[in-house]
Order: sequence, then C-alpha cells, then structure tokens
Amino acid sequence: MYLRHLLRRRHHFLLLPYLTTTTTTVTTTAIVNPAFFSISNLPKPYHSTPPLSTISTAATTAVESDDDEDTAAMNEFLSRFVHSMRSKLTEAYPACDKHTIDSMLILVVDKLVAQMENNGGSFENISATDDFGNEDLTRTMLEVGNTVFQEMESEKKKKKLNYYFQSEEVKAMVRFAREIGVQGDMLREMRVKWAKEEMENAEFYAELQELKEKAEKTERDDVEGGVEGENAENNQREGLPKRKGKINYKLYGLDLSGEKWREVAEKVQAAEEVVWPSEAKAITGKCKLVTEKILGLGLGLGLGADYEEGYVSELLKEWMELLQPSRVDWVALLDNVKARNYAVYLKMAERVLDEPTFQSDIRDYSLLIDAHAKENQTEDVEKLLKKMSEKGLIPDVIILTTLFHLYSRTNKVDQAKEAYEALRAQGFIPDTKMYNSIIMAYVNAGQLTPAEGLMREMEVRGVKSSKDIYISMLQAYADRGDTDGAKRIVTTMQFSGFQPTAEYCALLIQAYARARKPTDARKNFDHMMELGFKPDDKTTSMLISAYEDRNELDKALDLLVQMEKDGFEPGIFTYCVLVDWLGKLQLIDEAEQMLTKISQLGEAPPLKLQVSLCDMYARAGAEKKALQALGVVERKKDLLEQNDFERIILGLLHGGFERDGRRILKLMEDQGFTPSDSLSIKLMATDSIKGISMNNNRPRRR
Repeated sequence: MYLRHLLRRRHHFLLLPYLTTTTTTVTTTAIVNPAFFSISNLPKPYHSTPPLSTISTAATTAVESDDDEDTAAMNEFLSRFVHSMRSKLTEAYPACDKHTIDSMLILVVDKLVAQMENNGGSFENISATDDFGNEDLTRTMLEVGNTVFQEMESEKKKKKLNYYFQSEEVKAMVRFAREIGVQGDMLREMRVKWAKEEMENAEFYAELQELKEKAEKTERDDVEGGVEGENAENNQREGLPKRKGKINYKLYGLDLSGEKWREVAEKVQAAEEVVWPSEAKAITGKCKLVTEKILGLGLGLGLGADYEEGYVSELLKEWMELLQPSRVDWVALLDNVKARNYAVYLKMAERVLDEPTFQSDIRDYSLLIDAHAKENQTEDVEKLLKKMSEKGLIPDVIILTTLFHLYSRTNKVDQAKEAYEALRAQGFIPDTKMYNSIIMAYVNAGQLTPAEGLMREMEVRGVKSSKDIYISMLQAYADRGDTDGAKRIVTTMQFSGFQPTAEYCALLIQAYARARKPTDARKNFDHMMELGFKPDDKTTSMLISAYEDRNELDKALDLLVQMEKDGFEPGIFTYCVLVDWLGKLQLIDEAEQMLTKISQLGEAPPLKLQVSLCDMYARAGAEKKALQALGVVERKKDLLEQNDFERIILGLLHGGFERDGRRILKLMEDQGFTPSDSLSIKLMATDSIKGISMNNNRPRRR
C-alpha cells in the first residue's frame, strides 16, 4: 500500500536527467560513465548484498525530503530489486562484464518504474509490453518486481505480528494457558494465533477509523463549499424516507398494527414477567430481623421446639405484613431456608402453597412431591396429592412418573399399577426403566403372573428386559419351588440372547430342590458341570437338601465323595445341611463332628443352624444344650420364619419342654404368624394328654 502512495505522482520516480541521456542500446561497453555507477559508492542494504548506489541515490534525490519513511521504503525496494535482477541478468548474459550489467540494470529499473507509474503503483496486472525487444527480459522484470514486493509485504506483516506477539493481552492469555497446563508446541501455536487475532482486530478498527475520518472530511468539505446540488440530492436519496402517518407492520400479508395485536403484545409482556420475574425486594429494618428468625428455625434442633405451627404462622404473618411479598420474594425466602435446613424447607414450602401471593402452580407441587418421594415419605406425598385434588389440579406426567417409582420402591403394587395406568391413559409410552420398576414391584409383592405378563408385553413392543429382571424372576420362582415358571424364564432368556451362567443354573437347581425333585436337580447339577461351571458350596448344599427331603443319604454321600475327588471342599452351607439331616436322624455325635468342622472354618453359622440344633437337642432331651440354642434363637426372633417357629415348638413339645414351647408359641403369635393346622392339632393332643394325666392322678371317692 505504501508503494501506491509513493507512485501517485510521476516526479517521485523519475530518475536523474543524466539517466535519460544514456544510449538505449546495450553493448558490451558501458553506455554511461562506469565510475559514476561504481558499486562501491552504494550503501550496503540489510541483507548484505551488493547494492547499486546510483539507483538508490537517484531515487532518494527524486523523492521529496519531507517523506523520510517513504524514501526508506523505496530505497529498500530498489535495493532488493537490483540484487535479485542482477543475478538474473548475469545468468542470462554471461559474456557481459560488470559495467554492462550495471547499465542494463539502470534501463530495467527505469522501465519498471514507468510501468508501475502507469498502473497506479501496483505490480498486479502490469501488461508485459516488450519495451526491450526481449519478452523473456520483460517477463523476468515483472516476476522479480512482484516477488520483491511480496517479500517486503510479508516482512512488514511479520514485524507487525511480532509487535502484537509481545502485547500485554497475548501475554495474559499465555500466562493463563500455562497455569492450566498448556505447554510446548501447542502453547506456541496458540500464542501465534492470538497475536494474529489481535492484529486483525487492530487493522479492522483502523480501517473503520479511516473510513470515519474520510466521511467526516467529505461532509466538512461539502458544508464549507456549500454543496447543495447533486451531492445533496444523492444524500437525500441514500437516507431513510420520512414517515408520514401511522406505521403499518405487515408480516406475510398479516397486518400487525391493529388494536388486537397491541393486546396480544401486552399479554406476551405479562407472560414474560412471569417467566423472567423481576428481582426480589430488598429486606431491611424490622423485616430483616423477622427474616433472620425464619432462617434460624430448626438450626441445631432438627424440627424441634422451634418449629411449632403457631410460632411459624406468626412469623410468616408478620413477614408478609412488613414486606408485602410477591412470588419472587417467596421463592428467595424458600431458597435461603433450603440452604439452612432442608427439613424445615419442606414443611414451610408445603405451608406456603396455600398463600395467594405465592401463586402456586402444579410445578411447585411436583417439586415437593419429588423431594418427599426421594426419601420414600409416602404419607407426605399423599397429603400433597390431597391438596392438589382440593384445588382441582390433576397430576401430570411428571408427578405420575414420580408416584409410580415411589410406589414401586415401597412395594405398593396397587398404587403403582394405578399410576402406571394413568400414565398409559395420557399417552405415555413406558421405557425399560419403568417396566423394570413395575416388574420388580410385582416380584417383591409375590405377584409373579402379572410380572411375567409385563415381560411378554415388553417382548411384543421390542423392549429388551435386563438380565437382572430375568434373574429376579427366576429367583422368585426358585424360592417358591415353581419349576414350570423357572423353566419358562430360562427359555425366555435363551430366546433373548442371554447365555447360560452359573447363577441361573444354580437357581434352577434350587427350584427343583424346593420342589423335592432330587432327580431333576441332579440332572441340572450335572448339566451345570458340563457347561464348564464349577458348583460352589451353596449350590451343592441345595442338591443335598433335595436328597434330605427324600432321605436318600446314600446318594448324598456318593455326591460328596465324587465332588471331593474333583477338588471340592465342603463349606458352611453344606455342613449346615448335613447337621440338620443328622439331627433329624438323631445322630448327635456325627452332627457334633460337623459342628467342629464348621467352627474350624471360622465363619459365623447361620440362624437356620441354631434352629436345627434346638430341635435336635430338644428331641434328644438334652435340656442344657437345647435351652442354650433356644436363647440364641430368641435373640433373633425377628429373623425367624413361620416354619422355623413351628419346628422349634414341635421339638420342645416332643422333648417334654411344654412351658418353653408355649412361650415360643406366644412369640410367634406376637410376630404376626398364625399356627398351622398340624401345630394346632399337636397342641390339642398335648392338652388332652395333660388332662388325662391330671384325672388319673386325682384321688377317688370311697
């Protein structure tokens, strides 16, 4: 750009008059005085190449003395051009001596300056006129000129970039990058990028400032010169037309300037105030003291004496009288209470729902319901639902989803089913998570038939059940001893692409063991080993318990011998089953040997083992050991099932410990269990025998 400025006037680039008097024919002798063009008289340029002092001096003399910067730029350009062109001419004319080359350079520079002057100072689009009678020389002159100009522009840009490279803004970004761990080549690349961005921004604003100054100068010249003719008319034509009458707004042919749309705009503005409310009011003076009392509710006391209905009501009433709150003020207060004490926040938020100035909506209810549901607080959730019903609010999909998951977790199947049906009625399509929740609720409630029906529904809809759901269903069927249901689940798993695992093989064995089918249990046991799964202690104990129900001791012993040959070592589960079996057979010595092995394992025996020992010792009449085992069982009565209670009672009655048996019967009834028919008959028989015995011992009349 600076060369264009230099070449605007011809006399800036005219060489000295003696250059125009030189002959135009290049010969092997110098056409001008060689001493005058002595290279030794030229200043040495920055790149240490041989300069041409004649050209540089002539150009410097031609340029005005008050333009030192432009003079230096022209000197730099001519010096570079002569250096590059000299090598080209020397290569093209190897037979010419140095003085001839210097003379040729003077002519080349003269023609170059003349063509640049005619082209407005630009190297672009210069016509390759054959002024020398040599097309190659002309083309080379233009190529070298363009190359030199581009090099100077590039170096100027690099110099400018280096300035911004050291700017404070770039340094600050570099320091931040180092603090976050950016180093090496990546940091250097980012620094160069930031410097370029700073330079581009500076150039952009500089151009804007230049345009502004140019426009101000033009306007100032117009005012000073009293220009009102064509220029004034053009300015009026370029400006915006003056408005006459009312403005009509039309969009796609719809007139938006009517009264109806003004009302719509007001309603939109009112809705925006609700969506983007204003800030809360400043709390000062007495209102601030009351606010601090509200925020201090329950601190350090949970929900103790500070949180009383009357006290809180008085505080809130006083706070409302002082502040006259809107919804945004209520929200700010509740947020502060929530940050202090979450339990107090839940109670207060529930109370604030009834305040008219709070302007509660269904979303406020859903937030509170979700908060209570996360803590499984069913009563509080149902209280909020009752309030919603009184206000005529119908639970939406968000609330119904929260209720569904809450009731599923708390095993309230009926309520979960109602929420599920309500969601389906609103067009909600259940996902895998929802299906899993309702299925697990059915499984935990023992309702396996509807759970299995939902699994089939998932298959029809193309929703794949998770492996955990299949295992839970299989576990439920195994606990019941329902072999048909267990086989259905296994078949469904195989069709769904789940490969056999040791877990579901063990559950199949458990199902057949609970169903008292030792033969089928043994087949699945062998199949498990064929699949490459090694049965563990618990799985082996299940198969032995199946043999126990049929009293097939020989098969159980054969199994243990075979397993021990394969490296199996019985664990606590297997030993507990053997103790129970031997106890029923009243083989007390053998059972106590198993107890010794259990103690050597160093593991805590399960509660079932104590039940077996109590029954065994009671039937054997060993009162001390029986009462010792009974004491352990009584301390863990909450973990006992009905079968455990009845087995203990029957053992005590059989051994003659009727009083202890009656006491355990009362404990069973306190736990909510009802005696079975067999136990009731046994008790009635005991009472009858006792009555007969008393009658026999009564003295007879004479």
